[in-house]
Amino acid sequence: MSGARSTTAFRPRRLAAVARKEFIHVLRDPRALGIAIVLPMIMLLIFGYALTMDLDRVPLAVWDQSRTPQSRELVSRFEGSRYFSLVARPDSYREVEASLAGGRTMMAVVIPVEFGRRVASGRTTAVQVLADGSDANTTTLALSYAESVVRGYSQEILVERIRRLTGRPPALPLDLRFRSWFNTDMESRIFIVPGLIAVIMMLITALLTSLTVAREWETGTMEQLVSTPLRGTELILGKLVPYFTIGMLDMLLSVLAGRFLFGVPIRGSLVLLFLVSAIYLVGALSLGILISAKAKTQLLASQFAFVATFLPAFLLSGFMFDIRNMPKALQVLTYLIPARYFVAFLRGLYLKGTGLAQLWPECLLMVLFGALMLLAAIHSFRKRLD
Repeated sequence: MSGARSTTAFRPRRLAAVARKEFIHVLRDPRALGIAIVLPMIMLLIFGYALTMDLDRVPLAVWDQSRTPQSRELVSRFEGSRYFSLVARPDSYREVEASLAGGRTMMAVVIPVEFGRRVASGRTTAVQVLADGSDANTTTLALSYAESVVRGYSQEILVERIRRLTGRPPALPLDLRFRSWFNTDMESRIFIVPGLIAVIMMLITALLTSLTVAREWETGTMEQLVSTPLRGTELILGKLVPYFTIGMLDMLLSVLAGRFLFGVPIRGSLVLLFLVSAIYLVGALSLGILISAKAKTQLLASQFAFVATFLPAFLLSGFMFDIRNMPKALQVLTYLIPARYFVAFLRGLYLKGTGLAQLWPECLLMVLFGALMLLAAIHSFRKRLD
């Protein structure tokens, strides 16, 4: 049977028949449609709104022992900052410790009794800042914000003191002027959403096709397909066509959601975006077919697809964690994760408006990924038939 199949010419009509059959199956199965259309949008909304690297409204406690105009001015600087929210005014160290230990506050500022007197006399005084260091990254950011508030107030005091002595304000030796490129408002959502699209597309497309061949074996319809003149290439490509169409629809919906729900601008070429996305989807879909051909049940196929796609894409693609901060062994491993290149491509195209001249290495590697996965899926299916 295998030899007869190899001598049969490739027929687009047979491929179209398989694609039509798969389309009908997807349309008649609400669960498959839910996975294909609804789940990506739900994941995009949940992750898009829940994942953020911005630190705003840090719950703050202030124990002002001085209660002078100088101390009240310092407290007002914290209250007026968008990074802090004054939620408690304890009257003792015990209350300060209780607010931090209970999680009601993340940071506490302790102003000493002699604060106002020492500031008025031009002497240096200490201000204590206590922080919950459970989350090291968040605490580091919060401490830097607190330091900026205190330093700004300290500089104003110094400038006013010099102005009273000399009759004019001092000229600062350095005038720092910064401008943020590509993400002018410094919003983490602008950075997260493009990478999130890559992670979701990898998971959904591989999960969809990981069930298709395993389902044929479980339901007994694979024997009927084997007895027909269908070639392995025609069957694989026929099964890819409907899911590729759904994947491109998901990609379009994700782009529209990113633009109009999250306000993420697209600075690069839309044509290049969808062209490279199509290549990426072919690779992800073929990976799902490969998993489905190897697995014996739909349950095993879906579980393996999740482990092989979502976890590497989420953890090792640079989507959430900077690859340069990973151990060397993991940095080497990330070169085998196709989502790494798609994440880099999407962020370059979305944020910087770069094109093929700058992103051709990522595009070339995704072409190789798509071609290798497609050939591997066809070869694996033929081998199982034999």
